[in-house]
Amino acid sequence: MIYELKKDDFSFPNPKEANENGVVAFGGDLNPQRLINAYKNGIFPWPYPNYPLLWFSPNPRAVLYPNFLHVSRSFRRSLKKYEIRVDTNFHEVIAFCAKTRNDKQGTWITDEMIKAYCELFEMGFAHSVESYDDSKELVGGLYGVCVGNIFCGESMFSLRQDASKAALYALCQKVGEKGGFIDCQVINTHLKSLGAVEISRDIFLQKLQVALSKPILF
Repeated sequence: MIYELKKDDFSFPNPKEANENGVVAFGGDLNPQRLINAYKNGIFPWPYPNYPLLWFSPNPRAVLYPNFLHVSRSFRRSLKKYEIRVDTNFHEVIAFCAKTRNDKQGTWITDEMIKAYCELFEMGFAHSVESYDDSKELVGGLYGVCVGNIFCGESMFSLRQDASKAALYALCQKVGEKGGFIDCQVINTHLKSLGAVEISRDIFLQKLQVALSKPILF
């Protein structure tokens, strides 16, 4: 049985009760308080067309430890091309993430998701890391949600070579300083190439509980 969320109840079932596909619950909405509760429980929304809103806690879980990020010599040279800023253009970052993903393979970043995460940004829970070229144009970046010293990454985009990776590099430095890591949710080839690894859901949830007692990253 998959738990059905109620509109007026922001609680979640135990993430360990997720089915074999990682689905914990369905329904509810993207109310900011529901989203905050979800991330604090190791759960995140992932909309699918023609389905009610689905909430996931996959096993295993993909994570990126800051010192695992793959940094080549050529990438180090690319770093010099970009200026990194934090939280100066969140709305445009999430819009670019939605557009670039939709152009390639379709996107889960619906208008409702954009609205909800922009609200989280205004509340100080969601953050963006941005790459700008020498003409001060936004050319890459990423966004996600902070849970203590864990950055729960949602999506990234790049309009120039290594622009999103430059933002990720800066984020890794920040997260590493705070003793945390980046939650990448589900592994894929690109994340593996960056240095992401998989850990069990149990271990992730244990680390999450520790992270909740730590100062927030930003």
